[in-house]
Amino acid sequence: MDSISTRYKVNKFITYLILIIFAVIMLVPFVWMILTALKTNQEAISVDPFFILPHNGWHFENFATVWKSYNFVTLYKNTILFIVFRVICACLTATMAGYAFGRLEFPGKKLMFSLVLIQMMIPSQIFVIPQYLMVSKLHILNTTAGLVFPGLVTAFGTYLLKTGYQALPKDLEEAAAIDGCNIGQTFLFIMLPLTRSSMVSLGIFTALFAFKDLMWPMIVCTNASTTTLSAGLAKMQGQYGSDYPAMMASAVLAIVPMIVIYIIFQKQFVEGIATSGGKL
Repeated sequence: MDSISTRYKVNKFITYLILIIFAVIMLVPFVWMILTALKTNQEAISVDPFFILPHNGWHFENFATVWKSYNFVTLYKNTILFIVFRVICACLTATMAGYAFGRLEFPGKKLMFSLVLIQMMIPSQIFVIPQYLMVSKLHILNTTAGLVFPGLVTAFGTYLLKTGYQALPKDLEEAAAIDGCNIGQTFLFIMLPLTRSSMVSLGIFTALFAFKDLMWPMIVCTNASTTTLSAGLAKMQGQYGSDYPAMMASAVLAIVPMIVIYIIFQKQFVEGIATSGGKL
């Protein structure tokens, strides 16, 4: 028994040690970003490998400078609106399409769902030009509506919700029909609440994808007053030189909203990822 207990403790120690090592490796870029944000530009571009901590004091004023120079209030507002509307639109359209594909029978169902799967397999960059032309024809360039437009319908969300509805027992629909519920009532009051975990997963993924989206905001929003955090940070890169402390300070400020969202919705985040079986 002692040998088994000792072996268990050793294995547990090794497991925790490996996890701690990987956690430290993952944190290194964030620590480096914060330290660079507190340096001067000369210190930031130093090639000295031991030049890790600022030598000439901690320059917290870098954060105040970029906050005023790049109007982070507007960037925060645009990004939050972008994420909120993307999540709402994705959840609304995906849950209705997923229910139709997962529980209803109608002509052309298999063909239409095959098109959804094909759309998932095609790189999203292929659709950029048609989407841009549609947004331009609708006269919604440099608007939140233009930003949200490609996310009105999500093939991934449709597939995710379809699998969620298919996992529910058919007895629920039969019981609802006996009680006099039509298709709409069955969907709203019986089936929809039971797929809450899948919708949470979809909301999490949609929010993350929207926050990280760089190409579409840079294409559709040429006006600084309508751009998002990701596009705003990308435009800080100079052609002949860059202020790296300012860029890193901006990056630190940019990740604050997602950190706050994660802290508030940590439980739902973990449950959603575990339920969906997805990976980031």
